[in-house]
Amino acid sequence: MDLISNNQINMKIQKSWITVSEHSDFPLQNIPFGVVKKQDGSTVNATIIGNTVIDLAGLFSLGYLSNLGIKENIFESKTLNEFIALGKPTWQSTRKRLIELFEESNTELQKNDLHKKQVLHSAASVENLLPVEVGDYTDFYSSEEHATNVGTMFRDPKNALLPNWKHIPVGYHGRSSSIVVSGTNIHRPMGQTKPKDADNPIFGPTKLFDFELEMAFVTGTKTNL
Repeated sequence: MDLISNNQINMKIQKSWITVSEHSDFPLQNIPFGVVKKQDGSTVNATIIGNTVIDLAGLFSLGYLSNLGIKENIFESKTLNEFIALGKPTWQSTRKRLIELFEESNTELQKNDLHKKQVLHSAASVENLLPVEVGDYTDFYSSEEHATNVGTMFRDPKNALLPNWKHIPVGYHGRSSSIVVSGTNIHRPMGQTKPKDADNPIFGPTKLFDFELEMAFVTGTKTNL
């Protein structure tokens, strides 16, 4: 869920009135943004503190985020795209307000059991969804070892890397449909292979399955490039 970095907010170490374990990835100082499906089937933008998921749409409708200048229903979107498009000042002001609201000395929401029941959910009770709609993305061919392995398969070990590989960034359009939320089952690819003792290729699941670690960044608002 940690799509947008929190490193632009410089605040003293604070504690939340929400219980946060010592080794949690989500203390009050790390306010990520994500999208979840709640048990009632509704989809909302959310954040998390400790193991408690916070319904941002619910907070907005109850008036806790009304002073941010954000239009109504933005946190009810099925993605974060519209919120991300508002830019860094809006992300920062939203984080600042959430940190203020959940700081241990703030009783605005802390003392309202009815509102807490509406907007606070255990992490185990919600389903994480893909937080952004990805229309297209550029994948960079930047690992020398990976490029060498691929070049060896298509050419030969002595000619694995093309002459220009180390001199220009190699980027290409990725398949956006391959981006899925963590925990999604991945099916073994199907295709044609030709066994050594066969005259013709056969169709079936691949016998070798390779995977690689990739890192992606959501940079924010649109650019003119």
